[in-house]
Amino acid sequence: MKHLKAVFISSLFILTTNFLYAQTCDCAKNFEWVKKTFEENDAGFEYALKQKGKQAYEDHNKRIAEKVKAVKTFTECGPVLYEWLSFFRSGHIAIRPVNKGTAEPSATPQKSENSYSNWETFPMEAQDLKKYLDQNKTTDYEGIWETEPYTIGIKKKGDQYIGFIIESGAETWTKGQVKLKLDFAKGKTNSVFYMRDHSAVESKEITMIGKNHLQIGDFSLSRVYPKVKDDPKYDQYFKSASANTPYIEKLNEKTLYFRIPSFQTSEKKKIDSVIAANRDKILSTENLIIDIRNGTGGSDASYNKILPLIYTNPIRTVGVEFLSTQLNNQRMMDFINKPEYGFDEEGKKWAKASFDKLEKEQGKFVNLNDGVVSITKYDTVYPYPKNVGIIINERNGSTDEQFLLAAKQSRKVKLFGTTTFGVLDVSNMYFVSSPCKEFELGYSLSRSMRIPNFTIDGKGLQPDFYLDRSIPLHEWTEHVKTVLNGE
Repeated sequence: MKHLKAVFISSLFILTTNFLYAQTCDCAKNFEWVKKTFEENDAGFEYALKQKGKQAYEDHNKRIAEKVKAVKTFTECGPVLYEWLSFFRSGHIAIRPVNKGTAEPSATPQKSENSYSNWETFPMEAQDLKKYLDQNKTTDYEGIWETEPYTIGIKKKGDQYIGFIIESGAETWTKGQVKLKLDFAKGKTNSVFYMRDHSAVESKEITMIGKNHLQIGDFSLSRVYPKVKDDPKYDQYFKSASANTPYIEKLNEKTLYFRIPSFQTSEKKKIDSVIAANRDKILSTENLIIDIRNGTGGSDASYNKILPLIYTNPIRTVGVEFLSTQLNNQRMMDFINKPEYGFDEEGKKWAKASFDKLEKEQGKFVNLNDGVVSITKYDTVYPYPKNVGIIINERNGSTDEQFLLAAKQSRKVKLFGTTTFGVLDVSNMYFVSSPCKEFELGYSLSRSMRIPNFTIDGKGLQPDFYLDRSIPLHEWTEHVKTVLNGE
């Protein structure tokens, strides 16, 4: 039975409410609960302590305790709690509000769609912007752009480019409201992009990719008007960068491109469906590029249809040990009793047997499998694909890295890109609610038996072919294709 894994690189979600704490649920009490729960139940707690030392931990606790004393609002508490968690590792930790409805009665009411009626606007109609663009024939930032679920007009005003809503699929944004700003004053580059809840995300990275694609920090926009003829490689890159679902496309007679944005459990059926629809193509094409850049982690089961297609020899997978505690073992019962986990009868039997085994060994690390290593063998080694290039970057972690550990054991596979995120040694996240039902703490239930001889946390996995900064992001796929084709 494979277990759920997920990467939480940006795990802190902050409420916009700013109410004062009631005495019964202040930040000090939440910190006390988070600290006690994590120390007693997280599978990586003792490991981190050995790595960093008890004195460093005590100093960290004192510093955070002082910050906690100064906290007066719920909004201020979350980041401090997360800062405490970040001492242990950079992923597979989380602190997040249970929901916005858990606020005290004295809390500021949640914003409705009318709460932003006084938001800054830009007085220009879409047809007027089109007339202006037709006259000026610009191919820079000015234009009409799309980024789901918005259509945005961008018009230069002084040293700034103002982006305003033309059409909105979000109830919190209405026509004419300013959605983004690009500022190039005094030779400096700055941007602000307002999120669905109107919170501001700032960035110094503003990049035109070709003539029809604009990257503002982590946000991608595609030009709708005026549409300018562009090199196909830019369209290919932007399609892959903005993809929300997996797809396969043919790059040339010798190469297929398989984009997988996420290995989340919800994506498994989509990935399997794409493979089923293109199986004959995959097995009759010499080269296969699998692009998992900017992954989200997820479930090992999401990639189990890929491995047989690229397999050459038995795949060895080092297992994990679960820390048995009363709280941790409850997850096995969740698998049985909560429909959202989607466990079938066989899975529920496994969960019950695992629960029983764990309960007998409370306070210990328990291997739920028969051995340290499991070996996967498939009946067939297919002649094609002959060469497999997997594109990776620093945002690939957790299940993404578990996939790479398995895939790179094939003689066909080479990794291209940059070092991965490095968050796999301590995994299998579990979320529990605080006594006041304000926060959820996310921590990990298992540690890898690769420790200490082959650790990945804080290091990541190295590519076979490092794609350095001289190779633009939009040329990565083309570069990998060239290498695989021997050009």
